[in-house]
Amino acid sequence: MRRGLLTVTMKYSAWGLTKVLSGLLMLVWLIACTPPQATQALISIAIAVDNQEIDVQLSAGSTVQQALDLAGVNLGPLDRLEPAAYTLLTDGSRISIIRVNEKFEIERVIIPFEQLRQPTELLPEGVEQLDPQQQGENGEQELTFRVVYEDEVEISRTAIKSTIIKDPQPQIILVGVKPLATPITIPGRLVYLYNGDAWLMEQTTTNRRPVVTATNMDGRVFNLSQDGAWLLFTQHADNENQINTLWVGDIASDTQQLIDLKVSNVIHFADWIPGSNSKIVFSTVEPRTTAPGWQANNDLNVLTFSSTGWVSSWQDSPVLEANSGGVYGWWGTNFSWAPDAEYLSYARPDSVGLLDYASGILTTTLEISPLQTRGEWAWVPGFTWGPDGSVLYTVSHLPPEDSQLFDLMAVTLWGGSPITLVPQAGMFSYPVASPVQERATSELFYQVAYLQAIFPTQSETSRYRLAVMDRDGSNKRFIFPPEGELGLEPQNVVWSPAPIAESGGYGIALVYQGNLWIVDATSGEGQQITGDGLVNKIAWILP
Repeated sequence: MRRGLLTVTMKYSAWGLTKVLSGLLMLVWLIACTPPQATQALISIAIAVDNQEIDVQLSAGSTVQQALDLAGVNLGPLDRLEPAAYTLLTDGSRISIIRVNEKFEIERVIIPFEQLRQPTELLPEGVEQLDPQQQGENGEQELTFRVVYEDEVEISRTAIKSTIIKDPQPQIILVGVKPLATPITIPGRLVYLYNGDAWLMEQTTTNRRPVVTATNMDGRVFNLSQDGAWLLFTQHADNENQINTLWVGDIASDTQQLIDLKVSNVIHFADWIPGSNSKIVFSTVEPRTTAPGWQANNDLNVLTFSSTGWVSSWQDSPVLEANSGGVYGWWGTNFSWAPDAEYLSYARPDSVGLLDYASGILTTTLEISPLQTRGEWAWVPGFTWGPDGSVLYTVSHLPPEDSQLFDLMAVTLWGGSPITLVPQAGMFSYPVASPVQERATSELFYQVAYLQAIFPTQSETSRYRLAVMDRDGSNKRFIFPPEGELGLEPQNVVWSPAPIAESGGYGIALVYQGNLWIVDATSGEGQQITGDGLVNKIAWILP
C-alpha cells in the first residue's frame, strides 16, 4: 500500500512539473516576442526672445507651442513667431520671437496756401497787385499716425486719420484786364456779390464800387431795401455752432456801416417788409451734424432795426410758429411777398400756397407730388407773383415720386384751376415776372422769364436756356444763350426795374460762367458786364 501511494504521488508531481515548465516556456516566448521598451529621447532647442537666448530640452516630436509653454514664454497679441506655433521641432531647432507693438502719434502739419491770379477790371491792363483782403494764410492739419515697432525698432509709420484744423486761404494776385464792353446806362441800383463782397453799379455799368466788404457773405440772402439804401445779407458764422448770421449794411453812405441783426441760421428766406426800410421777416433752421446740416423750423419771424444799431426782440411773437413743414419738411420752406403785402406765397416740397400775414394761416393752392431725390436734399419749386397779385407762377412735379417731369404752371389765386403753361420746363425753371409794361397801344402787360432745361428728363443735372413768354404762356421764345452755346446754371434771374436807355426795353440780369450779363428781353442781345468770373448773386431796384 505505501509503495502504491508513493508511486501515484510521484506521477502527479512529474505532471505538474511538466505543466510549470510549459508555462515558463510560454512566458519566455511572449517576452521574446514583445518589442524592447527604450527610454524616450530628448532634443535640445533654442528660443531667441527679448534680446536673450533660452536653451530648452524637451521630448522629440514636440511643437513650437509646447516649447514655449515649457520655457514659460508668452506671446503678445501682435508678436511674430518663426516658425509657426504648430511646427514640429527637431534637435537643434531655433525659435525666434519678434516682439511687435504699436503706438498712435498725433502731429500737426502746415498746409501751404496757394497763389491764384485773378483777372480784374479794377486795375489798368497788365498791372498786378496783391489783394489786401486775400494775402494768403497757411492752413493747419492734424495727422494721426500708427507707428509699428519690432523689437523696439520702428519699422513703419502710417497716417490713418486726417483732420483739417484750419483751411488755408489762398493768396490772390489781381491782374488788370481791359474792360469788356461799352458802358450801358442802367436804371436804379444794381448790387452784385463779387468774391464775397457786395459791389454797387449806378448810372452806368462802369460806375461801380464796393459797398459791403470783408464780411464773408454766403449768398443765401441778398436783398435791397425799397429805398435802395440798405442791403440785407447773410454771412458765414464765426461760431462753429452756427451756420450763418443775418446782417444789414448801409450802401448809400461813403462810410461802411454794418448792423448785426442778432439772427442766426437763415437758409431759405429773409426779406424786407414791403413799404418799410427797417422791418424784416425771416425763417430759421436748427443746425445739425447730419446732412444737409440743418433741420428747418418752417417758421416766420419779424424784427425791426434802426440806423443806430438797435434791434428789436423777435423770438416771442412769430408770424408763423415752427412746424413740421409737410413732406420732407426737414429741408425747409421758402416765402415771397405778394404785391399788396397782405399775403406771402410759400413753397415747400409738397405744396405751394398762401400765408395770411395778419393771421398766420396757411392755405394750400397747389398740391405737388414730392420728388424722391434719393439724396440728402429735397426739391422745392421756384415761384413768382404776377405784378397784379392775381396769379402765382410756379413749377409742379408730376407723379410718380421719382418722375423727372416738371411743368411750369400758372395758379390763379382767387378762383379757377391751375394751368400748365410750359410742359417739361425742368425742376429748376425759377419763373420771374417782369414789372408792368405798356405797349404802343397803351395796353398794360407783363412777361414771365424762366429757365428751360436743355435736357428736360435730366433737369437735375441739365443746363438751361433763358426764355421769355407773355403772362398767359403765349409768345414763348428763347433769348439766351444763343443756340449751341453752353447753357446757364440754375439761378433766379433779375428783371431791370425800368427800361434800359439804350434799347428802350427791359433787361434781364443774370450770371453766366461766373460773370454778370444783361440781356435785352426783346432782342435777346446779351452784354457781358464783368470779366472776373466771381459773380454769384444779383439784386436790382429802383429807389
